[in-house]
Amino acid sequence: MIIKAKTLLTASAIALAAASAQADDIKIGFLGGMTGPIESLMPPILAGAELAIAQVNDAGGVAGSKLAIVVGDTTCADATKAADAADRVVNVEKVSAIVGAMCSGATIASANNAAVPGGVVMISPASTSPALTGLDDKDLVFRTAPSDAYQGIVLANVVKSKGIDSVAITYVNNDYGKGFAEAFSAAFTAGGGTVTASEAHEDGKADYRAELGSLASSGASALVVLAYVDGSGGTVIKQAVESGDFQVFVGGDGMVGDKLGELVGDQADGMIATRPGSPEIPGKTLFEAAAKAANLDPTATFAAQSYDAAMLLALALEKNGGKMEGLNAALRDIASAPGETILPGDWAKAVELIKAGTDINYEGASGSHEFDAAGDVPGVFDELVVKGGKFETVGPAM
Repeated sequence: MIIKAKTLLTASAIALAAASAQADDIKIGFLGGMTGPIESLMPPILAGAELAIAQVNDAGGVAGSKLAIVVGDTTCADATKAADAADRVVNVEKVSAIVGAMCSGATIASANNAAVPGGVVMISPASTSPALTGLDDKDLVFRTAPSDAYQGIVLANVVKSKGIDSVAITYVNNDYGKGFAEAFSAAFTAGGGTVTASEAHEDGKADYRAELGSLASSGASALVVLAYVDGSGGTVIKQAVESGDFQVFVGGDGMVGDKLGELVGDQADGMIATRPGSPEIPGKTLFEAAAKAANLDPTATFAAQSYDAAMLLALALEKNGGKMEGLNAALRDIASAPGETILPGDWAKAVELIKAGTDINYEGASGSHEFDAAGDVPGVFDELVVKGGKFETVGPAM
């Protein structure tokens, strides 16, 4: 489906949308788990990208053309469906660039099967697996969220700071879960903690009680769940609460969503988690104001990173005259110092500077995004805690 980004759409509206792009529109793909284990997290992530594109279109568009979003559903859990969705947006819809995918395995499948062979630049706002760093991507795959190689260390530090010295880990058996579990386990152990058990589980099962019994028998004082709240992660915590196997819970970014409260109410109160956040920079303030005006929660998980991914692609396309070939080089140019600073919403200023041949440097809503050789960025993380069945941000995670 193709959506002209003039208004922000909810996930339910996406399913009904039938708007068509004009022949001269520049298409931006958006690959996300619109159904599946992160379904409840997707509406604000999509809305973040739509907000950026709406600002660009309202200020005149890219190289004389409007931008249009083409949404593909990767399901997050099925590599074949992710590859099929990417194939459609790349080879049928002929997008010039892609925001996405979201889940790490979906990004890898989309890149390997369609985007890289098609020469299409991807920027994921949510794929955090360390596996992306070593991807043979011909410098076409980037991300605005930091790797779990960093988040694992941060989460381990947060857990240790709470006086938790032993944990059992259950992680979804995919690139995201495996990479996060390895990074967290190594950091927690290096800091003097004990990992009594670390076991993979398959997503989509109805019953995880056998796995929980095995983990509980290890004697851990807390359960670390590295999975997705709409999928196995939510079910694991629900069944752990019901069985009484664990009372203390820890999670990563995939667990931060309102679905948890729907499943267990306030019975998970006290659960701690981390997720990629935004440093206190001017771009964050500008994004927050624009997001609130568009009825988008600026603190929603990965919303700011998605906004930045779309804005970075739009700026690179403007720099590159709307062309796809060489877009990765243009992306690195507009994202890196030195250059005139461009903040969220500064589209008219950016266009004027680019036309004048002046270098620009985008400073975003969620960070500066100085991409390294692998397309990765450093980042900051939020610490969160569940209160009254809802995640609340405590502050920066150290």
